[in-house]
Amino acid sequence: MSDKYIVKQKIEQVDYSQKGFDTAEYETCSFSDCVFSGLNLKGASFTDCTFSNCDISNARLDQVTLNNVVFSNCKLLGIDFSKCNPFLLSFAFDNCQLNYSSFYKLKVSGTKFVNCIMEEVDFTETELKEAVFDNCNLLNATFDGTNMENADFRNAANFSINPEKNRIKRAKFSMYGLAGLLHQYDLEIE
Repeated sequence: MSDKYIVKQKIEQVDYSQKGFDTAEYETCSFSDCVFSGLNLKGASFTDCTFSNCDISNARLDQVTLNNVVFSNCKLLGIDFSKCNPFLLSFAFDNCQLNYSSFYKLKVSGTKFVNCIMEEVDFTETELKEAVFDNCNLLNATFDGTNMENADFRNAANFSINPEKNRIKRAKFSMYGLAGLLHQYDLEIE
């Protein structure tokens, strides 16, 4: 943790990939149109913060605290969220690109993913109970040993989930999404 504490700041149009980023504890701050791409954010803490229209692709999140953080219209390609500090980890994603990111073994029940592109995302052994995937593209996302009990996939597309290798009790799927549960059987569904 950093000794620096920043609260209720509105930070706009800063390219931290050029300027450098101050590791600090940020509380109730908003970041808008900022670039964090490729940065090592190790040890930073974000509580009740929002990121809007930011590029955070390929940033390193080793021991970063994300507590009640909202990402909106952000580019988060190749992020390894499994490196975050797991204590009080909670976030939501709206209209974000999360391709090639990893949530490996995280406990992120109740997380909301809305209008997100999530191709090749790794959810191996992730706890996603009551998570919502509203209008999300999950093409080639990995679900293996994942707990998705009570999760909502009714408006998700392109997912492939093996019910024999994942916990999906009481999860919600649309009739159109049933093919994503039967993919491993190589059936022709019309």
